[in-house]
Amino acid sequence: MPPAVPGPARRTLLLGGAGLVLTGCTSGAPTAAPSSTAPAETSTAPAAPSTPAPATPSTPTTPTTSSTPAPPPGLMAEDVRAGVLRGQVPQSGGGVLTVVPGSSPAPPSDRVRTVRVEVEQDLVDAGLLDPVAFADFALGVLNDPRGWGAGGVMSFARTDGDAQMRLVLATPDTSAALCRPLRTLGTLSCRSGDAAVLTWYRWVEAIPDYGQDRTGYRQYVVNHEIGHVLGHGHDPAPGPGRLAPVMMQQTKGLRGALPNPWPNP
Repeated sequence: MPPAVPGPARRTLLLGGAGLVLTGCTSGAPTAAPSSTAPAETSTAPAAPSTPAPATPSTPTTPTTSSTPAPPPGLMAEDVRAGVLRGQVPQSGGGVLTVVPGSSPAPPSDRVRTVRVEVEQDLVDAGLLDPVAFADFALGVLNDPRGWGAGGVMSFARTDGDAQMRLVLATPDTSAALCRPLRTLGTLSCRSGDAAVLTWYRWVEAIPDYGQDRTGYRQYVVNHEIGHVLGHGHDPAPGPGRLAPVMMQQTKGLRGALPNPWPNP
């Protein structure tokens, strides 16, 4: 169990049967340094012009560019945007789930669903996962116009308090424990009660049928498991060459269908 964090009260929940502990924590945002503005310069023209000096050719200046740090070896920028800082997959962690602090409002819609994002603390402590980036990525998927709220029928707001549904990212062994009695072996994600449980194994590795499009697979698995929380069941394979429904079990193989991450493509 991590040491107590000073500040607001922490929330702890023992998850029945799995021996897992959920802790709520907050962190303060850094304060930006104040910026200063230099006063404008002024000049006074001389009363009488002097003999003009020969023109000196100007030296072209090299434009300055802002550089973005290169992603870690073996990863791409899209991996980092999804919260993956290192492409390693530990089989197990301590089972401590931490609520990602912060919130984000829902876009305007007919109905707002609240989501709390939780991650296994060991993934953060090991430097494998950026929890805020993961949460931002997931909410971006859920509020995409191609998602479950297409046409403004629904949208999703993130909260670190009480919520209608939870989105959990954990190591293979912890995700398997959370998914019981379903048998996932830590390689499949699941819905468990009000929680969409994602395994870190697939978040890093994706599946061969998506090729190098790991972002597409991550979009799929968020939409698929949240779809279960919303009450949707599995759809069958549509046949070779046809677009796979998002509620098809694409992780088990596309069987000739085309990959599709979205409920409303």
